[in-house]
Amino acid sequence: MLNEVQKKRWLIAGGVFFVLLQSLCIAFEFYYIALLPLVLLVLAGAIFKLDWLILFIIACTPFSLNLEQLDLGGVGFYLPTEPLLFGVLLIFIMKMLYGKSIDKRIFQHPITWVIYGFLAWMLITSITSEMPLVSLKYFISRAWFIAGFYFLLAHIFQNEKNIERSFLLYLFPLFGVIMYTVIRHAGFGFEKDAGHWVMEPFYKDHTSYGAVLAMYLPILFGLLLKRKMNTLLRAFLMLGMVILVVGIILSYTRAAWVSIAAVVVLGFLMILRVQLKHLIFVAFAGIGFLWFAQDELVQMLEKNKQDSSDDLAEHVESISNVSSDASNLERLNRWNCAMAMFEERPVFGWGPGTYQFVYAPFQRSQDITIISTNNADGGNAHSEYLGPLAEQGVLGSLAFIALLLVVSHVAFKLYFRLEDRELKILVLSCYLGLMTYFIHAVLNNYLDTDKVSAPFWGFIAVLVAVDIYHAPEKRLGSNESGN
Repeated sequence: MLNEVQKKRWLIAGGVFFVLLQSLCIAFEFYYIALLPLVLLVLAGAIFKLDWLILFIIACTPFSLNLEQLDLGGVGFYLPTEPLLFGVLLIFIMKMLYGKSIDKRIFQHPITWVIYGFLAWMLITSITSEMPLVSLKYFISRAWFIAGFYFLLAHIFQNEKNIERSFLLYLFPLFGVIMYTVIRHAGFGFEKDAGHWVMEPFYKDHTSYGAVLAMYLPILFGLLLKRKMNTLLRAFLMLGMVILVVGIILSYTRAAWVSIAAVVVLGFLMILRVQLKHLIFVAFAGIGFLWFAQDELVQMLEKNKQDSSDDLAEHVESISNVSSDASNLERLNRWNCAMAMFEERPVFGWGPGTYQFVYAPFQRSQDITIISTNNADGGNAHSEYLGPLAEQGVLGSLAFIALLLVVSHVAFKLYFRLEDRELKILVLSCYLGLMTYFIHAVLNNYLDTDKVSAPFWGFIAVLVAVDIYHAPEKRLGSNESGN
């Protein structure tokens, strides 16, 4: 063991070495050496305080920047979150190999088994992909999102206080992004067109921005319903609720508005203790009706000529315009391409992450709009259900639907059997936050981004943690009502 004098000598020697190294690097114009202390700090956190590192990543997520948007390297890579998450993934794998992994009950949870299938099929279709390198990168990025925001978060949520901390660590930076966006938007008179991009560089467009705001609306509402809370924190959160609602309205994101309206209804139905199986029956009946009456419905919708507008009432009315609204028509174009791609490769698909590179030849002349493109720069399939269908075949789409059903099963079971008011509110708010995205996902897909992946997998981790650690009653698998 080193004595105090030896420790001081090593500390001084290390300081001198770093100063000399930094001076040498600056002399050769290698300025990135200044980041070395931060890298060492993060490395120490990953080794000794992995839970702190995960919470730090969550706090960074609203402010993360996409290299592709900044024209730095042309790579869709989010800084600083994705490099940190990649490191977390490596540590997670090493811990598993050395038998120092997370709680085994998380690995054995019903939701986790669905995630296994989700990832396994994605890996298989990455191997059979039209563009294997693109698909492999897509798979790895999805894996580090799930490792960090699901497995490790579920583990650190053994401490119930960490759940609230994770919410607040995302919310307060998000409030900052919203204020930045609103102030910038005000400079353009709150015009709808400006509302599509004023959240840059933090969010790539208004739809992903609106999706995240919608996800956190039930969470913030749930936090405000807590009985025991610091008065100052409650005041900040009440102000934050005003900021969040203003952000949602000015995002001009119609899919977010629809998802919020839908979860308000769903929330009331859960409070009234309507069982999940009844809701699923109604949902399938509604889908069946829409399928058989699609011709009549299309004819009726085509009568709506209201385009998207700065006027909020007109903008809401434009949601059902499939005759002249360019955004709606382009979405239909992408969906038709996805279906055509699926018909050509129904089993393995074209490969995860490849849609935007291969869909162009599948566009029909009658579907092309003024915003259509053949340059792989206009986004993806605009659906979390049809995108995997085209990229990973029928099992890819079914895996996402299975995740929706199992998450709903867990949430309903927990909500109906819990007696603790705070836990019931926590489960309800997380589930409704998730459902805003599952509904939004019909029209858009953003699980390949850190912004949406953090709350999506994080909220699922909350449900799993509550089921394993914080619910005093019998765990899932019983024949209680609610399913």
